[in-house]
Amino acid sequence: MKKVLAAGVCLFSSFSLWAQAPTGSATPDPALLPYRATATKVNDLVHTKLDVRFDYAKSYLYGKAWVTLKPHAYATDSLRLDAQGMDIKTVALVGSNGSQQPLKYDYNQQHLLIQLGKTVDPGTPYTVYLEYTAKPNELKVKGSAAINDAKGLYFINPDSTVKGKPVQIWTQGESQSNSAWFPTIDRPNQKMTTEISMTVPSKYLTLSNGKMVSQTPAGAGLRTDTWKMEQPHSPYLVMMTVGSFKVTHDTWRNKPIDYYLEPTYAPYAKQIFGNTPEMLEFFSTRLGVEFPWNKYAQIVVRDYVSGAMENTTATLHGDFLQKTPRELIDRQYGNDESVIAHELFHQWFGDYVTTESWSNLTVNESMADFSEGLWAEHKYGQDAADAHKYGYLNQYLGNPENYTKNLVRFHYAEREDMFDAVTYQKGGLILDMLRAYLGDEVFFAGLNQYLKQNAFGNGEAHQMRLAFEAASGKDLNWFYNQWFFNAGQPTVTIDYAWDAARKVQTVTIKQLQPGEPFTLPIAIDLYVKGKVERRNVLLRNATETLEFPVAAKPDLVNVDAQKVLLWQKKDNKPFADYVYQYQHAPRYVDRYEAIAAAKEQQATNAAARNMLVAATADKYYGLRIEALQALDLENKAMQKAVAPALRKQLTTEKETLVQAEILTDLGQLADKRDEALFTSSLKSQSYAVQGAALSGLAAVAPAKALPLAKTFEADNKGKLTAAIAEVYATQGGLEQWPFVRQKFDEAGPQGRFDLLKGFAGMLMRLNDPTAVAEGVDRIKNLGIQFKSYGAADPMINLLEALKSKQSGTAAAQNKQVIERAQQEIQQAK
Repeated sequence: MKKVLAAGVCLFSSFSLWAQAPTGSATPDPALLPYRATATKVNDLVHTKLDVRFDYAKSYLYGKAWVTLKPHAYATDSLRLDAQGMDIKTVALVGSNGSQQPLKYDYNQQHLLIQLGKTVDPGTPYTVYLEYTAKPNELKVKGSAAINDAKGLYFINPDSTVKGKPVQIWTQGESQSNSAWFPTIDRPNQKMTTEISMTVPSKYLTLSNGKMVSQTPAGAGLRTDTWKMEQPHSPYLVMMTVGSFKVTHDTWRNKPIDYYLEPTYAPYAKQIFGNTPEMLEFFSTRLGVEFPWNKYAQIVVRDYVSGAMENTTATLHGDFLQKTPRELIDRQYGNDESVIAHELFHQWFGDYVTTESWSNLTVNESMADFSEGLWAEHKYGQDAADAHKYGYLNQYLGNPENYTKNLVRFHYAEREDMFDAVTYQKGGLILDMLRAYLGDEVFFAGLNQYLKQNAFGNGEAHQMRLAFEAASGKDLNWFYNQWFFNAGQPTVTIDYAWDAARKVQTVTIKQLQPGEPFTLPIAIDLYVKGKVERRNVLLRNATETLEFPVAAKPDLVNVDAQKVLLWQKKDNKPFADYVYQYQHAPRYVDRYEAIAAAKEQQATNAAARNMLVAATADKYYGLRIEALQALDLENKAMQKAVAPALRKQLTTEKETLVQAEILTDLGQLADKRDEALFTSSLKSQSYAVQGAALSGLAAVAPAKALPLAKTFEADNKGKLTAAIAEVYATQGGLEQWPFVRQKFDEAGPQGRFDLLKGFAGMLMRLNDPTAVAEGVDRIKNLGIQFKSYGAADPMINLLEALKSKQSGTAAAQNKQVIERAQQEIQQAK
């Protein structure tokens, strides 16, 4: 499972949307939460055969299931299956000749307790037949922050009432929702083979796990597709999809690799998913375990309840991945190709070897998050990988509630609580630390052992530890105890002193967090007379004073030279050292830290301003953007230094996102001389560049911006849409409101926050009761939907600002609507 992460920006405050665990109530004391043991195995699933049909009008599934099991360790005369909200028609024991013996059962709409009518010995297989109706839309279930619904089976636009929206059926099993559409033992420590027959309208395609083994006519306008999964996998990884998709075929080592997209986007399938074969080759080679399944398909669906899901052999993605060529111009690695890598790596870590319990979810999700940086490093270079991981570090550190949670957690309120920034971001970063400590050869040898020893089975963190210990010959209990079975991270200060008489460089590192100090393997680089000397040390104490004899005073002491430690630090080095660090230290984070230091000092420090100007031409496009965003363009000295450099750089800059940032900065300068530059940039194929150019033009020639904005209504996405909305917010009127409202409604959650400035700005100028009511309702829904992420107060404040702008005959009515929305946000849970 991959949550889509993004930074949501609202009009009055900036906060992280989906990028961190929810905020609000204090984190409960783990000791007060229930202990969540690994599920006891009374019966083992062996094979599940399903025959399903769909009632689109009712959003029902009519199913027949043949569930083969065997008692695990002890003889048993009963079977408990998970079956959520079903109508159960038949429960019978299947005889060796296919006969059916009706069985007694009790059913509470959650669990089906079946009396087998005999005692079955351990290891002896038996088959139970069930006939049932699944009614997912009638389930009284709720989702979570990570997976926002839990009804398992989804009918999308089944009656075709939404124009332009495809009719689809898809499933979502994680964590334990597949039992809403077929009876099973819905636990991750179960494994089974599957066979699924789907009877569907002939015009639709189907996708499921494994290989399609047959397609047969099933009556007027119907067809039955049968998919077989011949290798065992867990119930939550079972999937089905039905809809009007177009398939683009690819291959890897003679295995089919398929991409299912809506027909509109199918021509761009190779642009979206085309790196998949190379990923398969890279991961297979790096792990020393070839991709273990007979095919790999990726499918994009509408209204998905999370980011993506690693169903065995058939990953399901949300529609954020569907992009036109123009959108792909501005494609970024994070929350795009990183998701493709994440889900593919799950085919090993999660599917081939599956967590034995949600408490040990780290062996699935931390590994997949780790793979995102691994692929970026291979494909796009060290800077791209480091930038991606540094973003994850900040997402984890951005919410102090994360600091109280163990990575492996046996105490939690709900299993979905495990899908958080600790399991994902922190877990992936911890694996990077372990990789740095062990070295690549040993680290990947350990992963190889873990996969081979637990193939087609289940694993937990201790088994992974033992595999790393076997590969390295090192004891790793200390590492796992502090990072996997404990909470938090070090908080440190770093101080430096040079003893000229002794020619000794001193580094003092103090751990300030409460409790036991962390043991930290750390690399320290000393830059002396143009050469780099690396010292590897192991910190064990709360305060460590390290002495390094060197030939001369170092130009730079670079603590954590590999930039892999998960910690919060205050690095007390002089700014001159940051200048040297930017110019000579090799890693992305080295340069990022220097840019951040320069940002703080640019008002009074010419060297800081010079560094920022230089950094706008950094070799890595992401740091060019960071530097451009760091510029204080209210500072006259900075304006004078940077404006000519930006205009010059724009003539050679290849990255569209950097071009857009340059145009944004020039727009802030609002120099009439740039009007022609903004106008010419409107011809770009990049929506981001067009959006920045339109905003810049609005700053220097507002009378020209409004008619130009109208010309872009037919084709706009992302930043261009937001720019149009902002132009309308200052110059438009009621006739532009339907466009802005429609774009807001069509956008995903992140897109709505991106549009909020223009959306709210329009409302500030409109006193029309209908428009105000429509806008207020949408702002209220954002505040409620994302209340747990800190959206409530900003939305309430936004509504308060809107209330203050009301005037005219409708003012009283509008204010009542606004006050009622504020109350609903406050009262929402």
